[in-house]
Amino acid sequence: MRDRLFRTFVLGLIACALASCAPVRPVAAPVVHIDDYGTPVGSQTVHQGGELVMGLSNDPDRLDPTTSSSLYTRYVMSTICEKLYDNDSSGNLVPQLATDLPRFSPDGLTVTIPVRTGIRFADGTPFDAAAVVTSLERHLTMPGSQRTGEMGPITGITADGDSQVVIRFGTPFAPITAALADRAGMIMSPTALAKEGKDFGDHPVCVGPFAFVNRAAGSSITVARDPLYYDAKNVHLDRIVYRIMTQAGERAAALRSGTIQVADTMSPQDVDALAADPSLHLLRSGSFGFQGFYINIGDVHGAGTPVEQINTPLARDARVRLALSLSVDRQALVDKVFKGWYEPACTPIAPRTSYATQAATACPLFDPEQSKRLLAQAGVQIPYPITMQVMNVQDQLQYAQALRASLAQGGFDLRIVPTPYSALLDAQKRGTYETLLLGWSGRLDPDGNISRFLMTGSTGNYSGFSSPDLDDVLAWAAHTTSVARRGALYEQAVRLVARENPYIYTYRLRNLTVHSVRVTGIEVYADGTVRLGKAAFVSDGKS
Repeated sequence: MRDRLFRTFVLGLIACALASCAPVRPVAAPVVHIDDYGTPVGSQTVHQGGELVMGLSNDPDRLDPTTSSSLYTRYVMSTICEKLYDNDSSGNLVPQLATDLPRFSPDGLTVTIPVRTGIRFADGTPFDAAAVVTSLERHLTMPGSQRTGEMGPITGITADGDSQVVIRFGTPFAPITAALADRAGMIMSPTALAKEGKDFGDHPVCVGPFAFVNRAAGSSITVARDPLYYDAKNVHLDRIVYRIMTQAGERAAALRSGTIQVADTMSPQDVDALAADPSLHLLRSGSFGFQGFYINIGDVHGAGTPVEQINTPLARDARVRLALSLSVDRQALVDKVFKGWYEPACTPIAPRTSYATQAATACPLFDPEQSKRLLAQAGVQIPYPITMQVMNVQDQLQYAQALRASLAQGGFDLRIVPTPYSALLDAQKRGTYETLLLGWSGRLDPDGNISRFLMTGSTGNYSGFSSPDLDDVLAWAAHTTSVARRGALYEQAVRLVARENPYIYTYRLRNLTVHSVRVTGIEVYADGTVRLGKAAFVSDGKS
């Protein structure tokens, strides 16, 4: 493995020296927007009770933390299904159902997690280490799990009494804490799991400030205050209704009318006017994630299954994919479509994080002439036709239209297929697409933004991409706790990805959430989740 890693570094240096790597430029400095993550209720005077209605920009997939791949499921689950860990507004990992950060053995192969005791799930089942083990094993081994690859090379999970969970690894896995700060760390009632089995997502039961009540397909999801919650004194609302409202303009109108009190993913087309409305308040934060498009290289039988090379020039020839990347005028596209609220993204490494070096975040130059030369070298027809499935919402369709004009300059003919969000997720998992415009809300640790999508065999490897060299680099990055060593390895991973382009990174959004000033305690961090668990209606009508 060490020999292969050394070879990978050498190959990367030689390739760039021979000018086979595309010219790059640093990402342009984004327009400065002051972050506002929201604030806890704290000492503010608030009403007890009431029903809060949130306009949710897309219908979540099944409310099952093991199988979910939707950001919007995370919104709902944040109120009903707490995790072992969470991240705060500063990007720090903090305990939630755990009582402290994990303890790693000197060799890194054993991780001990202290967990809460004396608390209960929403169905009255006691929460303890054995319950945690049940959920973690389900995440790791259940067929169709989207969590398996996130959890690393686990060889065993056991309870040490009621208050400690011990996870053993075949090789060290530094990102485990960050993984357990997302869906892999959500703990489900073992009683409900035994009763519902694979249908748990229809009636989810966890520990959280609220408990699931019902779901009207395609319309709404309702949760109600859980009196068994361990911190019930700081839960103020009686109910939260997540109302599915896919069009940003519809959400903006409902905010102004007071029909809803909070809405996520507001359009840059609307947000300036909403921010100027004295009855509304804008929350805004950067993102750990990225937006872009998948290219189906070998996902014939569904994500996580053995890959099979697709026999099209786009799928089999890296020159065609590089040409596609060089045809994306990233800066011009975000300026034109998103009015400066978003910024270009060219790699999976989020800016303003520990790993955001210039080399790890650099963008390829927009070079449509070089794109056409590469297409000519590949011997393909020009313009080269590409079909792209795109979420059927205004902002995404506008971006796709602008992207089509940009790609045309480089010799491509982009054919846009508007697709409902649920169908987009299904096509992503099944591999029934050529290219697909869809992003990722992001994770604090870079492993959660790269390995899930690009390691061979991962259940999130929707492109059907396989590179032994990249696998080795990512494995080594996960093995070490040194930020400097991990940073160097992720820079090499970025170079390898940019050579093959199984996913083309295009822009990084800002999380734009608007709420009524009648409500306080709503928080949105860079992980993209809108947190409503401790929200409340204010007594004086001001926040």
